[in-house]
Amino acid sequence: MSTVKLLQPLLAVFLFFSPRAAPAQSKIDSRQLLTDVEALSADSMQGRKSCTAGNQKAQQYILAAFQKYNLRAFNGDFRQTFSFSHHETSCDEAANLIGYIAGASSDCIVLSAHYDHLGVRNGKIYPGADDNASGVAALLAFMNYFNLNKPKHTLVFAIFDAEESGLQGSKFFVVKLPVDKKSVALNANLDMVSRNDQNELYVAGCNHYPFLKPYLEKIAQTSAVKLLFGHDAGNSADNWTNASDHAPFHAMRIPFVYFGVEDHRDYHRPSDVFANIDPEFFINAAATILEAVIAFDGNLAEIAKVRAGKNDRADRPSEN
Repeated sequence: MSTVKLLQPLLAVFLFFSPRAAPAQSKIDSRQLLTDVEALSADSMQGRKSCTAGNQKAQQYILAAFQKYNLRAFNGDFRQTFSFSHHETSCDEAANLIGYIAGASSDCIVLSAHYDHLGVRNGKIYPGADDNASGVAALLAFMNYFNLNKPKHTLVFAIFDAEESGLQGSKFFVVKLPVDKKSVALNANLDMVSRNDQNELYVAGCNHYPFLKPYLEKIAQTSAVKLLFGHDAGNSADNWTNASDHAPFHAMRIPFVYFGVEDHRDYHRPSDVFANIDPEFFINAAATILEAVIAFDGNLAEIAKVRAGKNDRADRPSEN
């Protein structure tokens, strides 16, 4: 029996009795969210390493969701293929999965998460439930929402391959953007968003792009998770500016926000399994990030105006 089905009675109690869960209950299909993260981190996906059968199986699962939620393809193809070589990994046909939901304006927000993980090592599967089946599952939930509630601006959904091999997919994407770079207002990247023992979700990037912070501060006031700012300054490992697929956007002077949790005991281990995520935290984190996307979409003209005014450091990425 699916673990999601076993969790359903507890999930129903959580949704009914928790007043702070209202955003998730009204805007996130919670059961589908959990179904998706469980499916993407199943043993049958074999850890989703680039250019493996498990990775291709994950592609098919995600592309089925693209079709289900009526995403459009650029140039008639959701797959953006590329090749790369990185350390022990060589891949001739990696694939970013790119689709969009059109808004009234051609200006766009790129929502991203990577679907690859570490594969099988020494006979052990690395399922990558939190890293990063969780980010992909959240984006699928956002597709569902915006399919039913059309955005004001175009939302590009970029599900990247080969993040674990040096951000290869996102690096390729920013060089081969399917839209005019000038139309990309910002990138919101999700990487590990399904568990934290302190109920903490970080958003990095506002140190570089402070004009985005007021919208997030407002959301933090009512969020069911503790939405914290940081991990985007200094030269230590605690600076996440270059830690995931938002880094190539920042290098191209495209503003970003990065949503993620701090490393936990199962990070990059075979124990990063669906059973170890926190369903309540995950649902609330996804709902919080969705509120941020809604806020950015609703205020994109003002965001662009402030950015164009050069009252910030948006066009001067730090060296971090």
